[in-house]
Amino acid sequence: MSAKIEQLISQTETHIECWKQFNHFVNIARAKKFGQDDETRFLELKSIIAQDLEIIFSAIEVATPTKEEIITLIGYAPSLRYLSEMGEGDLRGIENNWHKIYIGWHSILGQLKIKQRNGETSFFGRKK
Repeated sequence: MSAKIEQLISQTETHIECWKQFNHFVNIARAKKFGQDDETRFLELKSIIAQDLEIIFSAIEVATPTKEEIITLIGYAPSLRYLSEMGEGDLRGIENNWHKIYIGWHSILGQLKIKQRNGETSFFGRKK
């Protein structure tokens, strides 16, 4: 079994956990129950998401979610304070986009696990 594919699976699983945390922060912003520590953690989380994104996208070619979709979504959420001042319709839009990206990452993870199970050592759509 390829150590590289195992590492990529682990990286993708960690990235999915970050997406779960992103949604948690959207929910605490909606409830207006956050402090400065939460703001700091939210900013750090967005940095981790952006960095992980580059690592994963450098290893494999991903059709969906696109890097632009992810960066755009993160850009719509500059801070918890900003999110807390959004209207419900805007927050639902963010959640809808978040969910599409979240499901996309699970699809990619499933594809990687199939490769792992089949003992394949090459990545699908690997960038040259």
